[in-house]
Amino acid sequence: MISVKYIGVRFGRRDVIDDVSFELSDGEIVALLGPNGAGKTTLIRALNSTVSISSGEIFLGGNSIFTMSRREIARQIAVVAQENETKFPITVLEFVLAGRFIHGGALGWETESDIAIARRALQDCDLAQFADRSMNELSGGERQRVVLARALATGANVLLLDEPTANLDLAHQAMMFRLVRERCRSCKASAVVITHDLNLAAEFADRILLLNGGRLFALGYPNEVLTAENINTVFGVNVLLDKNPASHNPRVTTLF
Repeated sequence: MISVKYIGVRFGRRDVIDDVSFELSDGEIVALLGPNGAGKTTLIRALNSTVSISSGEIFLGGNSIFTMSRREIARQIAVVAQENETKFPITVLEFVLAGRFIHGGALGWETESDIAIARRALQDCDLAQFADRSMNELSGGERQRVVLARALATGANVLLLDEPTANLDLAHQAMMFRLVRERCRSCKASAVVITHDLNLAAEFADRILLLNGGRLFALGYPNEVLTAENINTVFGVNVLLDKNPASHNPRVTTLF
């Protein structure tokens, strides 16, 4: 689905991303982990070409992303960005419908199918009752769920999520990860998800990509990447590792 080959991103004289390579396969969820300033958000933005890379190549569906138009990229990649400022004087349904614009004709008017898809996305995100409410009236967590609904409504095969659960309660965190997992399994979509919760990453991700100082520190299955040595080196903390008794995935407890 996405192939990243030795990419670098430079801001001024500083290398924010340096020589990173990985593959994102159909149906796969990759959790992107690392300390603050590791380059996680920059890497996400490079994947959909909103940040220019200084070296390397990115391929989407076998095509170089640099030969594709913004519309072509948007049809295949949807983003749920960190700290979205979505307080607009439009309704929730109108905001989600905006995600269908990439499929519209020259006039850009939505169809009955577009409206049905948008309403289904709102229902999936537990937002059906908010359809006619103004975006200005929503809490931060509610807005974050609306942004996810718009991403789902695009029908894109790749989801890029930057700390999508930051403003969500426990129930809606579980809902968000369930929806992402279901989309990947049922539609052979793929997702890259930034999170600071190592235990959530261990539970929902197929693989984990660990960044440190803009470089790829480790990439593999959760039990391969989430080791006490790796966590201590990258995050500077000592942890106790055992297994979740329900899933048998790694469970991380910080030692104070």
